[in-house]
Amino acid sequence: MARTASKRGKDETKAAEKKVKATDKPVGGARGGITAPVTPSPELAEIVGKEDLPRSEVVSKVWDYIKKNDLQDEKDRRNINADDKLEKIFGKKQSSMFEMNKHLSRHLAAVKA
Repeated sequence: MARTASKRGKDETKAAEKKVKATDKPVGGARGGITAPVTPSPELAEIVGKEDLPRSEVVSKVWDYIKKNDLQDEKDRRNINADDKLEKIFGKKQSSMFEMNKHLSRHLAAVKA
């Protein structure tokens, strides 16, 4: 009987946890870049929370905030009209979605291991 992708993923996760416990070192693989935990600035924490989280989750939470507060420009959905909280992050009243990661990076600090 073939294993499903979900079962295989759980087995790989368990093996990784076992390796970490045995060696006290993190498992290799995609642990940097977008999956590395980051600490949000106080301004960004107003939107995404204070806890450390991966950069991908920060971007996801910012998009949730933008959609929840209907901040995409009506005429050009690629532009984001900043409210008071987002203006602190962007430094201006409007930013394109393509600039957003640049603005976010100024408000994220890498978590020291």
